[in-house]
Amino acid sequence: MVEIQIPEKVNKIIHTLQEHGYEAYAVGGCVRDSFLGREPMDWDITTSAMPEETKALFPHTFDTGIEHGTITVLLDHEGFEVTTYRVDGKYEDSRHPKEVIFVRNLQEDLLRRDFTINAMAYNEKEGIVDIFGGMDDLRAGIIRCVGNAQARFSEDALRILRGIRFAAQLGFELEDETREGMRLLAPTLRKISAERIQVELVKTLTSSRPDLLREAWKLGITKEFLPEFDLAMETTQETVHHMYTVGEHILHTLLEVRPDRILRLTMLLHDIGKPYMKTMDADGVAHFKGHPEKSSELANEILHRLKFDNDTIRKVTKLVRYHDHRMPVTPAHVRRAVHEIGEDLFLLYLEVRRADVAAQSMYQHKEKVADIDGVEKLYHEIMERKECVSLKMLAVTGKDLIAAGMKPGKEIGQMLEHFLDLVLEHPELNQKEELLKRIEL
Repeated sequence: MVEIQIPEKVNKIIHTLQEHGYEAYAVGGCVRDSFLGREPMDWDITTSAMPEETKALFPHTFDTGIEHGTITVLLDHEGFEVTTYRVDGKYEDSRHPKEVIFVRNLQEDLLRRDFTINAMAYNEKEGIVDIFGGMDDLRAGIIRCVGNAQARFSEDALRILRGIRFAAQLGFELEDETREGMRLLAPTLRKISAERIQVELVKTLTSSRPDLLREAWKLGITKEFLPEFDLAMETTQETVHHMYTVGEHILHTLLEVRPDRILRLTMLLHDIGKPYMKTMDADGVAHFKGHPEKSSELANEILHRLKFDNDTIRKVTKLVRYHDHRMPVTPAHVRRAVHEIGEDLFLLYLEVRRADVAAQSMYQHKEKVADIDGVEKLYHEIMERKECVSLKMLAVTGKDLIAAGMKPGKEIGQMLEHFLDLVLEHPELNQKEELLKRIEL
């Protein structure tokens, strides 16, 4: 019998339910991840007990989603979701069933789940319950719908993105019928909230296979929530600096940065404006002048459309805006770049530039890398010397200027900006006495 290690508290809940005549199992993602040797994020329990029957067995519970049969059992202040076996009624919005019917049969409950690898249950008494071949699909590395793929995606269109996400996270392949169901039902994603799409997109992007967005594009999935990406996939780059379409270049850059949310979103969007700015010269060479600004503008629109938070939008749009920003490798120019881009983003900017170059052609590749290396070296030297790169690092404040005789008003800010400009060029002048004596009253 295949065995997995169930946490003590999860076992306690399962055993309590069993001792009172009910069936109970760990179910879904925790079972899947355990067999894959991955640490489950959480442990879900399914049971034949009705919600009120479950609540009667445990002193500390609260209703999590009682209408769907889910209550949370608290053990030592730690919560575990326990859900009654159920079947879903008719789906009317490609997301939510009209009604939920509680049942006493495990098979009926597992039948409503999305993919075979998520439709397995386990307890120590009976071992694995695998009605739909989830273990075989785990071993083969396959994402396969439970039962009829079109029926599963018709019930919940978000499953289309979940399938892509699981394939990306686990390095699995999509089974043919599942892939075809995704293709046919992709337009129903329009019914899914932007917030839900955002979550699945980020999980895919931060996986080990973010380039599986290529598969989503081929199946017509990205067209429904990120049509700008589709246009990028279709836009060629007739230039010595590139060897891929804009979209393929984007996909390759995703693999060149670590799985950080901000970095992966930046790479996804860094060239998204190129198709709109493309021109061809008389020699048949493509140009994309102004594409960083256009990409930043579109990134802002896309991130707002997908309901990202303001901090994410600020960071990503700025990194996109500066992703192609190059400067002479001198201390003064690097200080100014740090000021413009921001101390909090500059190292990320360098990572973005490296990824961008890594996914280009080999034309001037060594020179491009050497340039970035030079900028990074100067950046660390500037930081070590604590040279001024922002107003907050300036040796004088507005209060100092007023104390020196300046009248409050916009002139204060102008003078501080003047001083900052001065010390960015000449960092040795960032001394209070040195700056104050330059005030013209």
